[in-house]
Amino acid sequence: MLRTLDLVLVGAMIAAATITYQIKHQAEEKLAEVRELQAQINLQEETIDLLEADWSLLNQPSRLQRLSTAFEAELGLKTIEAEQMAEPHELPGRASDFEPQLAEGATDAELTTGSVQR
Repeated sequence: MLRTLDLVLVGAMIAAATITYQIKHQAEEKLAEVRELQAQINLQEETIDLLEADWSLLNQPSRLQRLSTAFEAELGLKTIEAEQMAEPHELPGRASDFEPQLAEGATDAELTTGSVQR
């Protein structure tokens, strides 16, 4: 009887050791995946930083002024005159300005609260 119990306990220890090894191996694989993903993230962040630096270099006002002067004839660029700006009365109305036309027969209170059913 003692031998049977010993064999069962040895088998349980071997099974526990096997399961422990498998879990450890899976954890090491996941850690390798995390490190690989972290390296990719770092590379992407460096790329974004580089692109932002390039963008700020390309958008420098002095560079844009130089380019607009150089290509003024080809692009037909002109400075904006004060007369080109729209006056407030020249702007199109808001959608709420057209509500009374859409909701015929509605009271002013219904139009203000938006409770008109269509």
